[in-house]
Amino acid sequence: GKRDVSFLTNLPGASERLQIFSADLDRPETFAAAIEGCVGVFHVAHPLDFEERETEEVKTKRVVAGLKGILQICARSETVRRVVYTSSISAAAFSYPAAGHIDEDTWTDVDFVRSSRAFGGAYFITKTLAERAAVDFAAELGLDLVSVNPTWTTGPFICSHLPYSVYVAMSLIFGDDGHYKHLKEASLVHIDDVARAHIHLMEYPGAKGRYILSGVTTRKLEETGFKYGNGLNEMFDGSIKCCKEKGLL
Repeated sequence: GKRDVSFLTNLPGASERLQIFSADLDRPETFAAAIEGCVGVFHVAHPLDFEERETEEVKTKRVVAGLKGILQICARSETVRRVVYTSSISAAAFSYPAAGHIDEDTWTDVDFVRSSRAFGGAYFITKTLAERAAVDFAAELGLDLVSVNPTWTTGPFICSHLPYSVYVAMSLIFGDDGHYKHLKEASLVHIDDVARAHIHLMEYPGAKGRYILSGVTTRKLEETGFKYGNGLNEMFDGSIKCCKEKGLL
């Protein structure tokens, strides 16, 4: 059936500034109409399946095929100057031996993730292989592509359901010990800063390569002049307020 997109169409100014297209990641050619005439494209979609109903191989094949198809449309458009691709800290955070620190040169070791059988491992692997494919294929096409690697994204949300990353960030409030353990070594970032960083990297002429987004500190991004606007207080205040408004808390 038709999806309810009223949470988007009800945004302030949406009637004048927002146009919604129907498209399918499994059929990348359906994105052509949305990309036509654009100078910048944000590729933020990824099929999220922590329950791992699909095998890693099937999921990776789907994601990479869709991604490559969209990049081909961007390259053919003759108007798109840059693609900002939303990856994840998952594509940088997991290696053995564990890195003393994580920066933009750190990549997840997919063989280590496979052997460790970690919860959500297929997602980590898919994000890593997809980002590598995006970087390589964009170079092949002569397309300017910048990757964004956010940590756990939290703060207010406009959709009716509770986003998984917000739920994990609030797991102590929900009394969920199983998910709370994932926060011990996690870094959080506010959704507003994630959105602003995407726009900043689309517009900043010298943007190149990967950029980690974390509310703690990310030197490479801040060296471009970007300043984070939200701390833990704003992250949790926004999350709790939205959960209460939607009857989730």
